[in-house]
Amino acid sequence: MSTVFHKMVAIEPVGLIPSAKLQLKEYAHYVEFYRDIPKNDEEIIRRIGDADSILVSYTTNIGRQVLEGCPNLKYIGMCCSLYSPESSNVDVLAAEQMGITVSGVRDYGDNGVAEYVVYEMLGLLHGYGCSCWEGEPRELRGFNFGIVGLGASGIAVADALQQLGANIFYYSRTRKPEQEAKGRSYLPLNQLLVRCGAVCTCLNKHVVLLRENEFEWFGNHKILFNTGLSPSFEPQAVQRWVSGGDNQLFCDSELALGPQNMDLLRLPNVHSLGVASGSTKQAYERLSRKVLENLEAFLFEE
Repeated sequence: MSTVFHKMVAIEPVGLIPSAKLQLKEYAHYVEFYRDIPKNDEEIIRRIGDADSILVSYTTNIGRQVLEGCPNLKYIGMCCSLYSPESSNVDVLAAEQMGITVSGVRDYGDNGVAEYVVYEMLGLLHGYGCSCWEGEPRELRGFNFGIVGLGASGIAVADALQQLGANIFYYSRTRKPEQEAKGRSYLPLNQLLVRCGAVCTCLNKHVVLLRENEFEWFGNHKILFNTGLSPSFEPQAVQRWVSGGDNQLFCDSELALGPQNMDLLRLPNVHSLGVASGSTKQAYERLSRKVLENLEAFLFEE
């Protein structure tokens, strides 16, 4: 390895397994871990100090003000997904302008998301611990299930449900010929909402597609999942939909439901685990491996 960092700071809990944390000492002369989330930009800047590298998860925003307050910084390792600058909690474009490299990871927690959706669907359709959705137990086979956003987690959900016989329909910004070859049918969003009895939104952070018109298309006696890091729906629209009909809303984490919608949890047809379904033992192992690979790639390039 051609070089190492002077100082590396994990400014918040980053989900790395113990062996990965130990390995970080090979990449920096000094490594510091914080166990709580910083409250504001001033606290973030204080924690970073003179560090030339930091690790961050998805719960803290690193904006231009922070970057300008940390002149020694040259590398930001995101211990979370990085799909686009717009959906990132790090100001990637500002970092690039300042010569700071930002590396993120992908596809580490998708299996847990798929298992969560299957778990809830089976419980609802068969009546495990609740009333049967259709009045009597039924299988997933032949059930029309829609996926909005056919990225890695959407594909994982499609794989799991299709294996159990569900009919998979999808809507995405771009057509996915390789997925259609697997028997997954593309539909415009409004047609998908009408046709499918259940829909799972698997979208990037801050992307909202479900508003009043979409919920009108979706209609009554429907099931909606959101497993992203932010709500895929407008607050007032989803409140009317779950309050005024025979519908079910499932959000694995509070982030997926959204802080502005927490009062909905008082309703019996709104469900949240309170944790990210992708946060599994295996997911943390994959995350750790990819974070270390990004560090090595940057240092070797340097």
